[in-house]
Amino acid sequence: MPRTVLMVSSRSSTTRCLLLVVAVTAANIGDRDAATGLLTRLRRLHRDITLVWADGGYTGGLVDWCRDKLALTLEIVKRTDDMTGSVVLPRRWVAERTFAWLMHSRRLARDYETLPASNEAMVRWSMVTRMSRRLARPQAVGRR
Repeated sequence: MPRTVLMVSSRSSTTRCLLLVVAVTAANIGDRDAATGLLTRLRRLHRDITLVWADGGYTGGLVDWCRDKLALTLEIVKRTDDMTGSVVLPRRWVAERTFAWLMHSRRLARDYETLPASNEAMVRWSMVTRMSRRLARPQAVGRR
């Protein structure tokens, strides 16, 4: 059964792209519908987050809902019509890189899981492995 994976990761000097929240839903649930629960959980767990980037699929009432209900700024990163060819969009590459990292886990390269909860657990497990390697790596001199 195909799934939709929604993730929020943080990019700062203290968190180093760590996974903050993840939600895996059945494919028949729209991204905007699933995002409301994910963003509510993000707000409850991480009160200091104030800005979230999302792609064009999250436009519409979700932007206003985030501002009014959660006091979050949901900034949509969209392609403009005049872009041709392969163009790196601001902040969009972060999500694509995270999905590429997940594909290094054999369990996530194919859809083996039957329950969204077990698929979510596999995403968490994969990111914990990735994050622990990253945190354990010694810092280069002069690198922050």
